[in-house]
Amino acid sequence: MASASTPPGAAPPASSSYSGHVPGFRARVAECNEITPADVATYTPLVVAGVEVGLMQRAFADALVAHGDGVFAMEEGKEDADASSPSSSSRSTIVTLDADATMTADARTAVVAPVMTSLRDAGVIEGWRDELFPVNAGYGSENLLLVERAAASLLGIRAYGVHVNGYVVMPDGSKELWVARRAKNKQTFPGKLDHVVAGGEFVPDWSPYDPASDAVSRGRTFLARLLSSGLPANMPPGTCVVKECEEEASMPPELAKNAKPVGVVTYNQNYNGCCKRDVLFCYDVELPEDFVPVPADGEVEGFERYTMERAMRTISQTTEFKTNCCVVIIDFFVRHGFVAPEEPGYAELVKSLRS
Repeated sequence: MASASTPPGAAPPASSSYSGHVPGFRARVAECNEITPADVATYTPLVVAGVEVGLMQRAFADALVAHGDGVFAMEEGKEDADASSPSSSSRSTIVTLDADATMTADARTAVVAPVMTSLRDAGVIEGWRDELFPVNAGYGSENLLLVERAAASLLGIRAYGVHVNGYVVMPDGSKELWVARRAKNKQTFPGKLDHVVAGGEFVPDWSPYDPASDAVSRGRTFLARLLSSGLPANMPPGTCVVKECEEEASMPPELAKNAKPVGVVTYNQNYNGCCKRDVLFCYDVELPEDFVPVPADGEVEGFERYTMERAMRTISQTTEFKTNCCVVIIDFFVRHGFVAPEEPGYAELVKSLRS
């Protein structure tokens, strides 16, 4: 089996068609990573039990406090000596929930729920899903509460996903990449090109919660039924990959289990003015030449195998791919040696893949 990356000491693929794409690649990453560190400083942090978990537009922060009087509080004028730091302690305004950290996660969930409902009724939160989403400081950290999913982007809380690069090593040693075409009736990015398998936000840990809690029970039910945007309780990313491969591309588990974790990409995206902060766990899986993925869940119209030249050209010269898929596939190009360090802008490109 061929290596999943360029072997140590091996030269990058010798083809002029692989060069000259860095400017286009940097443009695609910039489209997904629109919010700069300076922009981040303009958002209002949400601090739960002393832990910063979100970044909100000031208008939404004001509405949150107004509708959540006695639940959320605005604290002004707390400025750290190091004003260059992007942490909440260096910004002059923060919104707090359970500032004394005396409540349980279930209790926070319970008091926040009617605030979210009030914001919905006022037209501040749109697209209500009646689904719960976890709030925490980062992957592997304790969940602090659950909130209505439609509020997640407004709160600016971090989300996690898995993306899989499915590729084939051809008899001549070249590589080709399997690409999906999203269904035209998809609510988001209809008809765009996508990974062979990609799962959206998932929950890293549910252990702090009482299973008897009604809110948590609804959250578990919601998570268990999710396909491309969910992960059942305590399912690690690698297990999620195997599950998603079978459900989205009819990929047998014995093939999907060969997927190798190759790192993460991160970005801060402007989503309708909100700070969408995502962490994507990236996997590569080498597939047999005779394997053909088959749509299994209605999420995609079909799959097509792209040569590397075509994939690189499509990403660098068009916006046919779903935005965050571009970032993950560009990372694949870099790791597999299709982008040479000698190319102008190489270092800046690689740096931009980790916001």
